[in-house]
Amino acid sequence: MSGDRQVRAVRLGPRSVAALLLVGAVGIVAIGWPLITGPGSEVNAHAQDAPWLFAGLLVLLVAVVAATISESGMGPKAVAMLGVLAAAGAALRPIGAGTAGLEPMFFLMVLSGRVLGPGFGFVLGSLSMFASALLTGGVGPWMPFQMLSMGWFTMGAGLLPGPHALRGRAELLMLAAYGFLAAFAYGTLMNLAGWPFMNALASSVAYQPDAALHDNLARFLAYCLATSLGWDLGRAALTVVLTLVAGGAVLKALRRATRRAAFEAQVTFDGPRP
Repeated sequence: MSGDRQVRAVRLGPRSVAALLLVGAVGIVAIGWPLITGPGSEVNAHAQDAPWLFAGLLVLLVAVVAATISESGMGPKAVAMLGVLAAAGAALRPIGAGTAGLEPMFFLMVLSGRVLGPGFGFVLGSLSMFASALLTGGVGPWMPFQMLSMGWFTMGAGLLPGPHALRGRAELLMLAAYGFLAAFAYGTLMNLAGWPFMNALASSVAYQPDAALHDNLARFLAYCLATSLGWDLGRAALTVVLTLVAGGAVLKALRRATRRAAFEAQVTFDGPRP
């Protein structure tokens, strides 16, 4: 109903915001370093090692952020809902694996982030991708980048405007548009994270440590068009369709669950009866 107060499973405090900003800054460098560093950079001297080092660092940072957010007020009810939604997301992802990028978990992440807020959304996105990797055997140097990107993706849905008043068709259209753009952004980030692993001698679109920025940017765009455009389009289209078709019912269910959970209610204990 319009005008409902938005219930947050997690209220971000100053430490949580600082941790999110820190992991965001490190994440941008960890994913975008091939386009940030120039020819002759010391980082380029370790082009094959850098992705592994950044992957290990991101695992620690995402864990620190999740712990900080949890410490700032994630009670047992929120943890229980986090577990249910993360398990659902992990189970949904393999359904379309190998089929033109059709991954229904993105639809669930958008709606969950919208209802439960950015703090909960970041933890949910990261944990869902971690659980999915364990479930499908997809553990590798790419996993930390997937966790961070999905955390950003879900957190972004919680930062969209009109959380208290926007409802109905307008909200679904906004979420569908966000899901479409974010699905492409996710694919681009993952391409950028995996691009430096390519053997530069094996392909004309591989990363060249000694090439100029415009040359590497052209190579990267060609790499995206050649390898993932179809997958990203499939992911984006499915997210839009599911949001418009089933989004209203799922949003109502999530909002009903958050109201009943009463995340922000203060727990009090009555004294012993005389």
